[in-house]
Amino acid sequence: MTVQRVKQGKNGSSVVTRKGQITVPSEIRRELGIKEGDRVIFALNDGELTLRTAGTEELREAAENAIAEDVVERSAR
Repeated sequence: MTVQRVKQGKNGSSVVTRKGQITVPSEIRRELGIKEGDRVIFALNDGELTLRTAGTEELREAAENAIAEDVVERSAR
């Protein structure tokens, strides 16, 4: 998966809802090619948040990690 960078100056803001949801501004969605139903990945590195679309392999890996974490959590009880 290629990471696309938004051109300098493409900024936006959003309000976090009670459920923790945000809306990615339309200009940024267009720039990154994010469409309805797409999965995205958030990555936090040194206080900087990165947003990118998720490929099939990444979705599988994320699901496997979530299952493994759940198993560890349940076995610790």
